Amino acid sequence: MNFRQVHLDFHTSEAIADIGKRFEKKQFQEAMRVGHVNSITLFAKCHHGWSYYPSKVNPMHPNLDFDLLGAQLEAVKEIGVSAKIYVSAGFDEKTAREHPEWLVRNMDESLVWSPSFARRGYHRLCMNSSYLDALCEQVKEVCEKYECDGIFLDIVSVYPCYCQNCVRILRAEGKNPYDENNARELAERTYIKYAKRIRETIDSVDPTIGVFHNGGHVQRGRMDLARLNSQLEIEALPTGSWGYDYFSQSARYFHRYDIEILGMTGKFHKAWGEFGGFKHPNALRYEVSLSAALGARSSIGDQLHPSGAADMATYRLIGAAYGELEEKEPWLEDVIAVADIGVLSNEAIAPHSESTILGDNGAVRILHEGHYLFDFIDVESDFERYKVIVLPDCPRISQSVAQKLKAYCERGGKVLATGLSALLEGEDKIALNLGAKWVGEQEISVTYIRPLKDNKYLEDTGYIFYDKAFRVEPESEDAMLFRMELPYFERTVEHFCSHMHAPNSENYAGAAMTLGNDGIYIPSNVFTEYVNQGTLLPKYLVFTAIDLLLGEHKTLSVEMASQGKVTLMKQSNKQRYICHLLYASPILRGGHIEVIEDIVPIYDVLLNIKISEKIKRVYLAPSKEKIDFVQTEDSVQLKVPKIECHAMVVFEY
Repeated sequence: MNFRQVHLDFHTSEAIADIGKRFEKKQFQEAMRVGHVNSITLFAKCHHGWSYYPSKVNPMHPNLDFDLLGAQLEAVKEIGVSAKIYVSAGFDEKTAREHPEWLVRNMDESLVWSPSFARRGYHRLCMNSSYLDALCEQVKEVCEKYECDGIFLDIVSVYPCYCQNCVRILRAEGKNPYDENNARELAERTYIKYAKRIRETIDSVDPTIGVFHNGGHVQRGRMDLARLNSQLEIEALPTGSWGYDYFSQSARYFHRYDIEILGMTGKFHKAWGEFGGFKHPNALRYEVSLSAALGARSSIGDQLHPSGAADMATYRLIGAAYGELEEKEPWLEDVIAVADIGVLSNEAIAPHSESTILGDNGAVRILHEGHYLFDFIDVESDFERYKVIVLPDCPRISQSVAQKLKAYCERGGKVLATGLSALLEGEDKIALNLGAKWVGEQEISVTYIRPLKDNKYLEDTGYIFYDKAFRVEPESEDAMLFRMELPYFERTVEHFCSHMHAPNSENYAGAAMTLGNDGIYIPSNVFTEYVNQGTLLPKYLVFTAIDLLLGEHKTLSVEMASQGKVTLMKQSNKQRYICHLLYASPILRGGHIEVIEDIVPIYDVLLNIKISEKIKRVYLAPSKEKIDFVQTEDSVQLKVPKIECHAMVVFEY
């Protein structure tokens, strides 16, 4: 299995001379060896529109005088490195300037990515034009000319377009082409048509060649679109705007399906196309380890210098991560994640809402920091796999989803609903028995929240909740676990106190957390608040709720700081569980870039896992250092001696 891929960008301007002049087979092979690379994506055509091989259907780069792609493929094949071939699909700047009538247009007729040809940058091409025919010819030629494992097509996704081709199609169907819903529906049809044409083109040459269509994001809840790919290369450069939470959401969703997943990061300090930018080796070590812990393989982005010479500093950097990963691979193959919690992904229900993104982001962040075992799921998922289903903030749920949740709760499952997610679509009615009656929005924009019972996370005081909450009344006195309280008044020109909101009047404003037969309801957007405000209150409200709902059925407990991450995988064919423990602290630099530099080891980490099988031995992988353990009737307790970036604790049964 190819766990160690490099995605070798080669977007090279025609303004640069002597393309590939310093390419040497042995030097390229040595870079692969130093980097511990066993799979690579090589360029047939770049965003500038040039081919890197002698082509009959598309011009070769004007300053390249030999078959660079063929030479690279020959070099990697000799040393047992598999190869995929990259074809830029959505961007082809040469073609964009030759055929501006083929370009994607915004509703105001401006161009996409770069708004006009007077501005530097690329321009996106529409697949409802003759460009699709040209692209299929390019893909077919590459498949006929070279042996490869797959084709990687870039900058392709469901993207609404208002070019005259798309406008003409919708008008012929009697639809308003400037209605956003119509434009999106056509965009989906266009994408499916494009993907099927590409698949048919590849199959006409060799049906065993895989394909991936990269659009920067693979939508959760649309497996019909995801399955247009042979594998999923989830683009998730933490420093390139994705951050360190993004990949976990996608991996925790797609790993449940029988489709190969790669986590795509980069060696760059910032993002794609950066020459001379380097991450700290510890950052790549952590990112590759995170992919492994989530049941995924890794792909690291690099950009080849126009000269064709591989940068050895880059491959020493990559090798620091991939050398470790290579030793871990026997414990990474054919694994299934163990999870207590299923997070019903907002994106899977309402994919085009900004609020849904925040809810999902907050859920992954809070559950990571609480060291819970969880998946992201959709409404078609098997709810019975999970002890708790979390509905993060919004949207409201349909009657069919409510019925499915009710049946799940009747069989012993529990639900944690927050914000509006407990309500039925089109009704101000709570869908489940969560111990609460709906009233409506709070009249004042901020509220205070106070625990009513002893709580290991929060004191007996009023904690500020910054975003507007909702008012509910408890079904009974015992149903209310936290209460809401009001400030003295809303902050206005006439009424204000100190620098921010008014102090807590301690006047009752409904329940802040309720408990019913089906689970718990928190009538505020706690996951969104955690993303926007970073205050501890929403996290501790969620911890309190989940701890109550899981009770003694929680599979795993670990004593580790909040920056630590934990997953549990089962490798049934080897009769073992593998617990992954990661620890690193990203810091913010340059205003918005999360950077990992120093890896601080932590020691003697207490770990308790409920395992029904009789454990024969416990050890660290790949060193096979033995760990003493105690197994009781239903759990295994031990102390992990050291976590330095990533530790894998193996439980053989």
